[in-house]
Amino acid sequence: MSAAPAQPALDVLVVGGGQAGLAMGHHLGERGLRFSILDAGPQVGHVWRSRWDSLRLFTSGRYDSLPGLPFPADADTYPGKDEVADYLQAYVDEFELPLRQHTSATSLTRADDGSYLVKAGADAIETGQVVVATGPFQVPVVPPVSAQLPPVVHQLHSADYRRPAQLPPGRVLVVGAANSGCQIAEELSATHRVDLSVGRRLPTLPQRPLGRDIWWWATRLRLDRVTAESRLGRRLSGRDQNVGAGPRQLARGHGVTVRPRVAGVAGEEVSFADGTSAGYDVVVWATGFTTDDSWIDVPDSTDGSGRLRQRRGITPSPGLYTLGRIWQHTRGSALLGWVGDDAAFLAGQIAARAGRG
Repeated sequence: MSAAPAQPALDVLVVGGGQAGLAMGHHLGERGLRFSILDAGPQVGHVWRSRWDSLRLFTSGRYDSLPGLPFPADADTYPGKDEVADYLQAYVDEFELPLRQHTSATSLTRADDGSYLVKAGADAIETGQVVVATGPFQVPVVPPVSAQLPPVVHQLHSADYRRPAQLPPGRVLVVGAANSGCQIAEELSATHRVDLSVGRRLPTLPQRPLGRDIWWWATRLRLDRVTAESRLGRRLSGRDQNVGAGPRQLARGHGVTVRPRVAGVAGEEVSFADGTSAGYDVVVWATGFTTDDSWIDVPDSTDGSGRLRQRRGITPSPGLYTLGRIWQHTRGSALLGWVGDDAAFLAGQIAARAGRG
């Protein structure tokens, strides 16, 4: 009588211990699945603690809860980054989530029997299914033109910005006018002369139109339920929005000079698309992040850019999923208060595949 084939020690491995990975852990635990969560950071909420000091959510406390544990903030307040990190630690403690920190996944392959092998440091972890919950803010993007600036110009990405006192005195150029760039430009305007380079115009929405939080309106109008594959979702996902002060408000209320797209560098001066140029002491690149799926070697699972292909978090490779990506399913897929919805859906898929549905 032949022995039954050995089964992987884990039903599921979750790669990424931010809000997406923790929400997934909660739902997997409720379904009795064997799982572990890997996180590269040294502590829970490390990515949040590493952002600039004054960062506040653009969603109010009313909309910042993960499944099973209310966020400890008043409904109409806007928590700071450390409050979010503390909440994530409390979440891990509350549900006793099996989180391995200081552990980076370096490769992911699929075996002939359909199981997956994840290498993380000296470990090789075999698992039946994998959730890639590494988040949307992985690799900072800095335009190639940055290399043309002379060493005398102090440069940093928004990922490395912490507070105004960290920057030398002088004139600052913030490149990028999405939420991060606008928040940083507003803060720096109190201590520095600030220019803001706007690559493309984004709609700017007030934080509290008619005295109500913008997400209060969005939920009442069910805009938070618009899916990425709908006609409206395709339009919205292709153009983000600023919430709060946009370039016009910064120019009127904070003395920020709004510039068009950066066109190039000549000596110590930055030139812009309208033909003007100016010299700067500091450049802050608020130019966003890109997703890094280069460690994943699973045939037919990635697109021409090397990113995982997915539809509502389900990739073409059976048992491989994504979670927490911008517009993965709805506008809220990467946000604290909504990522749990996607996690619940995927947990159902995972449980059914594992025979626990």
